[in-house]
Amino acid sequence: MDPHDDLQQTAVADDDSSAGPADAAPRRRMTRTQTLTLISVASVNFSSMICYSILGPFFPAEALKKGASQTVIGLIFGCYAICNLIGSLILGKYIVQIGAKFMLVTGLFVSGCCTILFGLLDRVPAGATFITLCFLVRSIDAVGFSAAMTSSFAVTVKIFPNNVATVLGSLEIFTGLGLILGPPVGGWFYQSFGYEVPFMLLGCFLLIMVPFNIYILPTLDTDPSKDSFFRLLTHGRIVLICYVIFTLSAGLGFLDATLSLYAIETFSLSPGYVGVIMLGLSLPYCLASPLIGYFTDKYPATRSWFMVIGSIATAVGFSLLGPVPFLHIPRQLWLLVLMLAVIGFSLGMTAIPTFPEIIMCAYEHGFQEGLSTLGMVSGLFGAVWSMGIFYGPVVGGIITQHLSFEWAAAIQGGLAFFGAVFLAVYNLCQRPRQSVPEVGSRQTDEITPLLNQ
Repeated sequence: MDPHDDLQQTAVADDDSSAGPADAAPRRRMTRTQTLTLISVASVNFSSMICYSILGPFFPAEALKKGASQTVIGLIFGCYAICNLIGSLILGKYIVQIGAKFMLVTGLFVSGCCTILFGLLDRVPAGATFITLCFLVRSIDAVGFSAAMTSSFAVTVKIFPNNVATVLGSLEIFTGLGLILGPPVGGWFYQSFGYEVPFMLLGCFLLIMVPFNIYILPTLDTDPSKDSFFRLLTHGRIVLICYVIFTLSAGLGFLDATLSLYAIETFSLSPGYVGVIMLGLSLPYCLASPLIGYFTDKYPATRSWFMVIGSIATAVGFSLLGPVPFLHIPRQLWLLVLMLAVIGFSLGMTAIPTFPEIIMCAYEHGFQEGLSTLGMVSGLFGAVWSMGIFYGPVVGGIITQHLSFEWAAAIQGGLAFFGAVFLAVYNLCQRPRQSVPEVGSRQTDEITPLLNQ
C-alpha cells in the first residue's frame, strides 16, 4: 500500500468523522503514513545529529596540531552555521518546488559523503591547506544538513498538525540520542583507532539512511505559497521567539568549540572522558523534550512562559559553568557536569515550544496553511538556529582566546537572560489571546492524536 494513498484515505476518513458525535471521536491508532513518517524523521534526526556532534571531543585538539588557532577553530564550526543558514532560507522557500522527500534524501546523501571526506583531512598538509579544506567540506556538509532537517520538520508538522509539540518533542529523543552517542562514540573511536575511523563509520551509516528513507517516506504534494520570510519577521512575537532560538543555538555552538579544550586543560581529561561529560548536556534534553512537548500541546498557553523560565535557567547554567570569575567559586568537575545538565533540561523547556508557537503566529496573521508555509517556518527556524551556531563558536572562541572560558560562558548566559526578559515583558504587555484555533485545528490532513488522553 502506497503511503500517499494512505494519506488521502485518512483525509477522507477525517472528513467523514464530522457526521456524528460517535464517529467524531479520534481513532486510537496512528495511520501507516504517520508511522512511516515518524520512523523516517527519527532516523534523520538520529543519524544527522550523531554525525554533527562527533567533532566536539577531539577535533579542536586535532586542529590545533594542524596549525589552526582557537579563533580559526571557531570559524570552522561557524562556517557550517552560515551555510546552514543560507541553505535553510533558500530550501525552506522552495520546498514545494523541489519536493520534500527529494530534498531530504539528497541532503542525507550529501552530508554522508562530506562526513567521510572530513575523515580524510588528517592526510593533507598542516596549515592553510588543512584549514581551507575544512572550510570547504564543512560548508557543503551544512547545505546537505539544512536540506534534510528543513524538509523533515515541515513533513512532520504536515502529517501531525494537531500534535506538533508532542511529536517534535518525541522525535527529539532521537536527536538527543545522536547528541548523546556522538561525543563518546567519536572520542572512543578516536582514541582507539585514530582520526579517520569515526568519520568513516558514521558517514557510511548516514549513507545507509538514504535508501531506507527513499522506501518509507511518503510523498506530499501541495501548491506553493506567495508568502515570504520577510512577512514572518514583521510580527514582534515571532522576532522575539527567533531571538530566543538564537540564544539557545549560540550557547550550544559555543560549547561545541570550547568545552572540550577547557575540560582537557582544566581537569586533565582525555577526549573519551570529555565525550562522557557531554552526556550531562544531551541526556537531560533527550529525557525532558517529549514530556515538555506533550504538556505544551495539552496546555498551549504555557508555551511562552516555558520559554521564559527555560531561558532564565539557561542563563544560570552558563554563569555557573565556569563559573563566572566575580562569584569566586572554585572550579569543580561536578559543578561543570551539573550545569551542563541544567542547560540541557532548560534547552528542552525553551526550544520545544518555539516551533509550534511560530506556526500559530503565522496562521493568526493570515499565512496560507500547507507545506509551503511549514517549509518557510522550518527554514526560518533553521536559519536563526544557524545564526546562533555561527555566533557561538566564533565570538565565544574570540572571547575565550582573549579573556577566558569563564567570561565567555557568562556572556552566553547574559544573552539568554535578555531573551527571557524581553519575552516576559512582551507576554505581560500583550492582551490575552482570543480563542484562536490551534496549529492543526484548521487542517484536516491527519487528526489522529499521538498520545491518547
